[in-house]
Amino acid sequence: MLLPRGFKQSLSLLAFIGTTILPVSAQTMPPVSAPTLIAQTNTISTTVRRLEQSKQRWIEVNLSSQRLIAREGKTPVYAILISTGKASTPTKTGVFAIQTRNRTARMRGDDYDIADVPYTMYYDGNYAIHGAYWHHRFGTPVSHGCVNLAVDHAGWLFNWAKIGTPVVVRR
Repeated sequence: MLLPRGFKQSLSLLAFIGTTILPVSAQTMPPVSAPTLIAQTNTISTTVRRLEQSKQRWIEVNLSSQRLIAREGKTPVYAILISTGKASTPTKTGVFAIQTRNRTARMRGDDYDIADVPYTMYYDGNYAIHGAYWHHRFGTPVSHGCVNLAVDHAGWLFNWAKIGTPVVVRR
């Protein structure tokens, strides 16, 4: 199981359920491709404090300000305007981790089918941080729940973040 630095793993594996940590056997662990929610909303501030006290790379997504900040510990190293989910398709809050990275991906939904979505980093099921070449409305929530960035910013972030990089999504 991939855990960001700072999370300890004992001899028995751990699963995060709500704000409670429960020991589980390897046989009951979800597959690697399953979404990884590291912390629920009520522990976001605790997780942010822990990340700020480290030197670890992490990504903060602020839904209220429509900003993404790439951080190393407490130090912001890159900050940009983004576009997150609109009211009918909101971006979920929580603490997650980058699960997969693709230079390009095809994204499909009931009312969209977009080929060659650049610099896609999935962090929770179908939720991803990625470049958006089809709009320039950054600073305004217009997505289907993903975190949209201008393509050049998405490229920088893709090269900076790795599998396991924490993603904090908060209001």
